[in-house]
Amino acid sequence: MPKESKKSMTKSSQMDQELIKSLAQMLNDSDLAEIEIEKDDFRVRITRSWPIENQAAPQYSVAPTQIAAAPVAAPAATPANVVDTATAPKPADDIASNPGTLTSPMVGTSYLSPEPDASPFITEGSKVSEGQTVLIIEAMKTMNQIPAHRSGTIVKILVDDSQPVEYGEPLVLIE
Repeated sequence: MPKESKKSMTKSSQMDQELIKSLAQMLNDSDLAEIEIEKDDFRVRITRSWPIENQAAPQYSVAPTQIAAAPVAAPAATPANVVDTATAPKPADDIASNPGTLTSPMVGTSYLSPEPDASPFITEGSKVSEGQTVLIIEAMKTMNQIPAHRSGTIVKILVDDSQPVEYGEPLVLIE
């Protein structure tokens, strides 16, 4: 290679290095994430990588909740009936253990009618047959018809329309 070629390459590479240094300095001095320059057969692209610890973490805040004090009833002068609460049956336990209780097979939202303005599938006192739809539970945008597990009379509807329900939660009492 002739001397002039080597000299011009060295001068060119020094110029390239100077250009790269000045571009890197521009990147540091600005909020840019990337600088790219292309001229003839020369192309330079400089990008900034942000360290993870310097990135702002999302801030979450929880609004404080206030709990209202429960009203306190005045004590009765003489108790009419004294019931031992430890041995007294709990109504929820009675309903859940009743063989006529239809429980939710899934977590979702209960709907008592097929459409918002339609009449409900059942009302208290209505007769149902086994397999008849008594309500709908929406789970993951899918409407699931819940059939009666036995024939009988609807004694009590235990959920409201558009109420969230849990798996195993009592829905309807059929006698």
